[in-house]
Amino acid sequence: MADALSVIPSAVLRNLADKLYEKRKNAALEVEGIVKQLAAAGDHEKISAVINLLTTEFTYSPQANHRKGGLIGLAAATVGLTSEAAQHLEQIVPPVLNSFSDQDSRVRYYACEALYNIAKVVRGDFIIFFNQIFDALCKLSADSDANVQSAAHLLDRLVKDIVTESDQFSIEEFIPLLRERMNVLNPYVRQFLVGWITVLDSVPDIDMLGFLPDFLDGLFNMLSDSSHEIRQQADSALWEFLQEIKNSPSVDYGRMAEILVQRAASPDEFTRLTAITWINEFVKLGGDQLVPYYADILGAILPCISDKEEKIRVVARETNEELRAIKADPADGFDVGPILSIATRQLSSEWEATRIEALHWISTLLNRHRTEVLHFLNDIFDTLLKALSDPSDEVVLLVLEVHACIAKDLQHFRQLVVFLVHNFRVDNSLLEKRGALIVRRLCVLLDAERVYRELSTILEGEADLDFACTMVQALNLILLTSSELSELRDLLKKSLVNPAGKDLFVSLYASWCHSPMAIISLCLLAQTYHHASAVIQSLVEEDINVKFLVQLDKLIRLLETPIFAYLRLQLLEPGRYTWLLKALYGLLMLLPQQSAAFKILRTRLKTVPSFSFNGEQIKRTSSGNPYSQILHSMPSGSQFSEDGDVNSDVGSSHGGINFASRLQQFEQMQHQHRIHGKAQAQLRSSSTSSSKLLDVQEVQRPQEQHRPPPSDISRPSSRSSRKAPGQLQL
Repeated sequence: MADALSVIPSAVLRNLADKLYEKRKNAALEVEGIVKQLAAAGDHEKISAVINLLTTEFTYSPQANHRKGGLIGLAAATVGLTSEAAQHLEQIVPPVLNSFSDQDSRVRYYACEALYNIAKVVRGDFIIFFNQIFDALCKLSADSDANVQSAAHLLDRLVKDIVTESDQFSIEEFIPLLRERMNVLNPYVRQFLVGWITVLDSVPDIDMLGFLPDFLDGLFNMLSDSSHEIRQQADSALWEFLQEIKNSPSVDYGRMAEILVQRAASPDEFTRLTAITWINEFVKLGGDQLVPYYADILGAILPCISDKEEKIRVVARETNEELRAIKADPADGFDVGPILSIATRQLSSEWEATRIEALHWISTLLNRHRTEVLHFLNDIFDTLLKALSDPSDEVVLLVLEVHACIAKDLQHFRQLVVFLVHNFRVDNSLLEKRGALIVRRLCVLLDAERVYRELSTILEGEADLDFACTMVQALNLILLTSSELSELRDLLKKSLVNPAGKDLFVSLYASWCHSPMAIISLCLLAQTYHHASAVIQSLVEEDINVKFLVQLDKLIRLLETPIFAYLRLQLLEPGRYTWLLKALYGLLMLLPQQSAAFKILRTRLKTVPSFSFNGEQIKRTSSGNPYSQILHSMPSGSQFSEDGDVNSDVGSSHGGINFASRLQQFEQMQHQHRIHGKAQAQLRSSSTSSSKLLDVQEVQRPQEQHRPPPSDISRPSSRSSRKAPGQLQL
């Protein structure tokens, strides 16, 4: 200290702390001259003493003017040292940097001015303090004083020039500081940071691309800034980096992919678009590096496929196709499980397009890696079944394709049908709204006969009789009306002459017994008219209820469709198809006379000719009444086992089908339904008041007196013991 005081006159020191800038400036020039003389003499000890005096007595002084004088004095000393200033930077720079956080804005301004002058002198030697200077400039860029900001910008430009021409700059030491600052929200700081990233990236010797994962997230964060200028600068920087990635032989795709996946879910549209664009390029360029990240990338792409912004949707779809086109091998580390989990999770998305693409992925994985996917079947099966209730028909059809692909194996096929029936049972609306679509599509994908046989086997032992009846009626309607099941109908038509048709008829018969109208429809389809007539004759009063008549109404209308054209043409030969006539008349007698179905069937039967064709002879029937067609025109000594096939000695079976046994099977099943119906009625009755119960019993008592005894299951019951159709109370 004493050495410094002996070197610098007291008047100079006094002026250096003066409140007038001109006096401080002149004093600084005096200091510059003194230091220059000391440097020439090589007296660095006295130079250090001068710098120490300026630091302790001035820059750290509580007086603002002293601090201002100290800063200008340090800058002057550096100028005086010229080329020898480097060895004193450890003394000069820290107090200047400390002044950047001074409470007085003018002190901060002079600190920028001082450091600017120091940097101009020392240039590259200045780099050792780069991180501290960068940190200080980062704060000053957001300074509340406009003059300080302006001074900081000038200093910033000079520092950038020095860094770009220096070979001592360490990017490795700088990146942690940059990464720490990237999450700052202040717009001025953000501009400052983007500016530095751009400048450093332009330096050929600095590999900013290698450190891109460290600050990539911060750049993406700036894309949603409220300032258009900042968004534009961040986007420009990202675009430059993306071009470098395309031209670079080695890039760390993995770390950046994790960042992009998160940013693809950003609420900001511009951020999402940029992220999905980057992902698109990564999928094209990344190759094997991205294999561990396929699931995460898919998780980002699928929601974007349904984005409200069209540009995002287009890029997402393209990326999705690119990713699906990559055929990764599990042997190379490709894990099916995470991708399958992502696709399954997206089945619950609110957007139809996303659900559709998720199903395409599951289907693709099944086709390429069936064995691996089946290992996760228990994890995805319930979700796939729930997807059958999806409001979109396209989604349901794709789900069925996936199910069909899984069900190629016998065990999975049965599991599918069992679970499907279970879902229909617990969700009645699914059967009502989607039952036909599901069954028809499965018949196309998995062979109609196989599907119907399995459904019949399951429904035959169904404990819920009401559900079984409803399900059989639905399956029967699909069988009679769907174009997809035309081959199955053709096979059933040959039940009496074709072993395969007979086997199918018998297989369906067991479960079709749950519904009288389904059995009658099946018999008419299989042309087993004699048995159809026997089934009709076996019906008792409890069987003919509102539900039965509704189903009968549907059947009568179906008889007028092209599917039953063959049956209507057979009516041209009443003598040959006597049992068909009897069956149709039986149905007519069950219908209320005022119903539309009654009028439709009666009109049809009126058109039946009153004569039959037998070779070259035309035998006129014995009645002119159009409602009593010939039922007795068979040659004497002959009987019909089934229409169109005359036998002189008929047993209880025909074409290998034991119809007596089938009729007994039907009657037993209907008996179970009657018992179940009575139990249900009693259960409902028990919940009513005792007075209502008595009233109901009084009404039912006279009816029970007229109820016929149960029919003998070994033969059709007589119609004479039942009420006439016209007396049915609906």
